[in-house]
Amino acid sequence: MDPTQGPPRPTSPTIYDVAKACGVAPSTVSRAFSRPGRVNAETAERIRKVAAELGYRTNPLARGLPTGKTSLLALIVADVTNPFFFQIIRGAEQVARKAGYTMLVADVEESMETEREALDRVIPLVEGIVLATSRLSDSSIRVAAKQRPTVVLNRVMTDIPSVVTDNARGMRRAVEHLVELGHTTIMYVAGPEASWVDGMRWRSLREATYELELRPRRIGPFPPTVDGGLAAARAFGDSPTSAVIVYNDLMAIGMMRGLTEMGTRIPEDVSVVGFDNIFGSDFCTPPLTTVAAPLHNLGAFAIKTLLGRLGTDTPRTLRPALLPSQLIVRGSTARRH
Repeated sequence: MDPTQGPPRPTSPTIYDVAKACGVAPSTVSRAFSRPGRVNAETAERIRKVAAELGYRTNPLARGLPTGKTSLLALIVADVTNPFFFQIIRGAEQVARKAGYTMLVADVEESMETEREALDRVIPLVEGIVLATSRLSDSSIRVAAKQRPTVVLNRVMTDIPSVVTDNARGMRRAVEHLVELGHTTIMYVAGPEASWVDGMRWRSLREATYELELRPRRIGPFPPTVDGGLAAARAFGDSPTSAVIVYNDLMAIGMMRGLTEMGTRIPEDVSVVGFDNIFGSDFCTPPLTTVAAPLHNLGAFAIKTLLGRLGTDTPRTLRPALLPSQLIVRGSTARRH
């Protein structure tokens, strides 16, 4: 042995080692683990005992690939560093685990190209997919859904199971809250152009302000991050209003920071409302008024919906699951001076 190479790497025992030690065929060992009912009980018990002594472990992924039954699910998220996804992931994982599945999480960093690549890699490995806040086109999502059962989160599609929060009701409550405080002009700070939710929130704001005889304004799009909020603060300074509703909490927190650095007082000069009620939205100064989404329930319900689709044909027309939203009033909104 070459001393520069170090000791040889230990090798794991194989199905053939177990078969030799038991004096049976490798196919019998395979059946003892995959279909124990087809092997004599005494023989199966002896095989399992010898396998344990040798340290042999089955490979469920390799065994499942030919049939597609790998007990794996994929959750693809737009940005895993965004606290919006923390509770979604936790809720999804808990339901998957209780059902006997392991969940793979793929972070695509707000990139459509990375999302396509992630889908290409996970489709051969998993039994089903949840796309959380996908930036892909409807047609691209349909291509994936033809290969594996798929559920979309925070987006409505007529032919693929969808789970969303009630953005229209949440936006209306935010607008009514600002109107009650005396604000007459509301600025919407837009998120990514490819976001279905961004379009829905802007339409909901226009509808709510129309009914209340107000005129909304809009700036953006901006990245859905704290830095995106800082950029929005600079743009907002060119044409300010007394109240803003921001695409998400991360942007709202960044915007409050930027406005404060520019000398604007929150909420005395500008009232700020975010969306999602992410972890940390009550840690900032002042604490953020926000439209809360049931994030844990979103993740849990998406996996429950997916599990219900495994092994079944999806109907042509599907009604999206609509989960309630709630306005959480904190210190970033106040009566107009």
